[in-house]
Amino acid sequence: MKYLVGLAFVAILGALLTAGVSMVRDGRDGKPKSSRMWRALAWRIGLSVLLFLCILIAYGLGWIHPTGLPLG
Repeated sequence: MKYLVGLAFVAILGALLTAGVSMVRDGRDGKPKSSRMWRALAWRIGLSVLLFLCILIAYGLGWIHPTGLPLG
């Protein structure tokens, strides 16, 4: 499970980096803007929602348990 979450975070950051690079480069030198940035941001949102749902499902099935600080 740790590897899945780590891989998802890397994919989310990669999509965010792709969107940032395409935002800076698109529309320069009279070239028309492409939809690459919007697709990368849509992928980032989709991956984030999927990761959140996977964590909720794993918690509901008992595969992961909270390990916060002990109270008291």
